[in-house]
Amino acid sequence: MGAVISRLRKRLFQNREVRILMLGLDASGKTTILYKLKLGEIVMTVPTIGFNVETVEYKNMSCSVWDVGGQDKIRPLWRHYFQNTQGLVFVVDSVDRGRICEARNELHRILSEAELRNAAVLVFANKQDLPHSMTVSEITTKLGLHTLSQRRWYIQGTSATSGQGLYEGFDWLCNNIWLCNSITNP
Repeated sequence: MGAVISRLRKRLFQNREVRILMLGLDASGKTTILYKLKLGEIVMTVPTIGFNVETVEYKNMSCSVWDVGGQDKIRPLWRHYFQNTQGLVFVVDSVDRGRICEARNELHRILSEAELRNAAVLVFANKQDLPHSMTVSEITTKLGLHTLSQRRWYIQGTSATSGQGLYEGFDWLCNNIWLCNSITNP
């Protein structure tokens, strides 16, 4: 019994390392989200050609967050970042109605990959602060999230520039990564 309590205490209080992959179409706000989480402030960004990687310390987790560019020519390279990913953050531009079907297709394509089968999926419906943005409910439907019955997923409305919703979404993601790791690695 003492060994079980000791292992549980170690799991609860150690700084766990996790790998999070952040994907989405170009101009959805991935890099702005990454640096808002990392630095707590907005930094001027340019389109990501390649990737950014930062360690974000969040609660008792050390999150290695990989932000990969979302231009259509870069998307075939996303698969090279799937290995050992425990959490997937898919960022959607809530104002970009013209490309929501494209976002849906990309999300479902990457979720069909075997290497991501155990990853918790967080969708950030970004730019909720802008006029004419789609609601979280509308984005949920348009992305077909309810069809993901075999996955742990959550959608959170956000504004990367203000930080609204980022921490609530990250709380869900980190809790679900932790729960999954606790079950698979007793």
